[in-house]
Amino acid sequence: MKKIWTGLLLLCASVAQAQLKADEVQSFTLANGMKFLVVEDFSIPNANMYLFYRVGSRNEYQGITGLSHFFEHMMFNGAKKYGPKMFDRTMEFNGGANNAYTREDVTVYTNWFPASATEVIFDLEADRISSLTIDPKVVESERGVVISERSTGLENSPYRVLFEAVQGQAFAEHPYHWPVIGYLDDMKNWKQEDLERYFKTYYAPNNCVVVMSGAVKFADVKAMAEKYLGPIPAQPAPPAVHIKEPKQTGEKRITVQKQVANPYLSIAWHTPEAKHPDYYALSLLSDLLTQGQSSRLYSLLVDQKQLATSVFARYEESFDPTLFSITATASRGVKTEDIEKEIYAALESIKKEGVTERELEKVKNAKLIEFYRQIETINGKSNNIGTYEVFFGDYKKLFDAPSLYNKVTIEDIKRVAAEYFTKPNRTVGVLAAKVDD
Repeated sequence: MKKIWTGLLLLCASVAQAQLKADEVQSFTLANGMKFLVVEDFSIPNANMYLFYRVGSRNEYQGITGLSHFFEHMMFNGAKKYGPKMFDRTMEFNGGANNAYTREDVTVYTNWFPASATEVIFDLEADRISSLTIDPKVVESERGVVISERSTGLENSPYRVLFEAVQGQAFAEHPYHWPVIGYLDDMKNWKQEDLERYFKTYYAPNNCVVVMSGAVKFADVKAMAEKYLGPIPAQPAPPAVHIKEPKQTGEKRITVQKQVANPYLSIAWHTPEAKHPDYYALSLLSDLLTQGQSSRLYSLLVDQKQLATSVFARYEESFDPTLFSITATASRGVKTEDIEKEIYAALESIKKEGVTERELEKVKNAKLIEFYRQIETINGKSNNIGTYEVFFGDYKKLFDAPSLYNKVTIEDIKRVAAEYFTKPNRTVGVLAAKVDD
C-alpha cells in the first residue's frame, strides 16, 4: 500500500511540473510600490486579475470596526470616470465577471475576462483605486446594506453566531477579537473622515499585490500597469499591527442561545500563523480529523456513534497567530458535553499513539491532488500565487509546499497535537436552544 501512495505522490509531482513552474511567474514592481506577478497561459483566450490588498479587520480598532468589509462594497459604487453601477456594467459588457471577499488580514478583488478586454480592466481598476467616490449619500445607502447583511447573517447562520462568540472570547487583546463585518454600533457611527482616511491609507498601490494569469503577455501587462496604475501616488506605509495576544493560561467557555433545533459545539485552540513551520502539520491534522467520511472525527461522531450530524475543522492562513477550531452539530437529543468528551478522547489518542501511516499518506495525497488541481486553471494559479505572496511572504514558497507537506511525519502530527491541543489553550463555545424567559 505504501508503494501505491508513494507512486501517487510522484505522479502528482510530475503533473505539477507540467502545469506550472516557478520560473513561469514573472514579476515587476511599479515605482509607486504596486507589485505584479504574471503568468502567461494561452491555453484559453481568457485572463484574470487578482488584487490582494493587505487590509482586513486586523487593521481596524474599536470605533471603526467593519470598515474593511464596508469598502469591499464601496469599491463597486462608482468613481470619477466610471460612475455608479458602471464598474459591473462595463465589465459585463466586455464579457467579464468579478467578485471580492474580506478576511481578517486581506481584502481581495477578482476579475475574470476575455484577454481582449485586458486594457479595459486596467482602466476600471485604476479609476476606482485612484478616485473612488465616497459620497455621503452613497455611504449611507451602503451602510444600510452592510448593517442588514450583519443582522441577516446572524439571524440565519447559527455557525456565524457561534464563531463570533468563540473568536471574541479567545482573543482578548488582538484585533482578531472583533468580527470581520464589524460591530453594529461602530457601523452606525463611521464618520466621513474615518472613511476617507482609511481608504487613502490602505487602498494605496504600495499596499497591494496584483496577480494576473492567462492569455496576456508580460510586456503588455507591464506597459498597461505603468500607463494606468503607475501614476497613482504611493502613500506612507500603513501603521503596523503590533498587538500580540497574550498566552492563554486557562480554559475559556461561553454559551450563547438561539432558536435552533439542535445545539452546536465549537472548540478553538490558539495556533501559529501561516509563516510558522508548524503550519503544514496543523493543516494536515485538520484534514485527518474531519476531511472525508473516513476521517477520525467524522467517522467517530457521525458514522459510528451518531452523536453529531456534521463536524468540521477550520484552520486558515493568517498574518498573526490564529485559531484552529473543531465545530460539530449535535444530533437530536444529544448533549454537547458528550460530543466534547469524544473529541478530547480522539485528540488524546493522537497525542499518545499518533495516526497510522496509511491515514497520513491518504491526507497528504488528497492535499497534493487538490493543490495540483487548483493550479491547473488560470484562476487557481492567480489565487495560489497571491496567497503565498501575501501570507507566506514570497510566491516562490508555493513551489515548496508539496515537499513541505510530504515531509510531515507521524511524530510531527503527535507533537503539534500535544503542543497546541491543551486545556489551558482552548476556548469552548456552545450554541444552545433559546429558552423563553
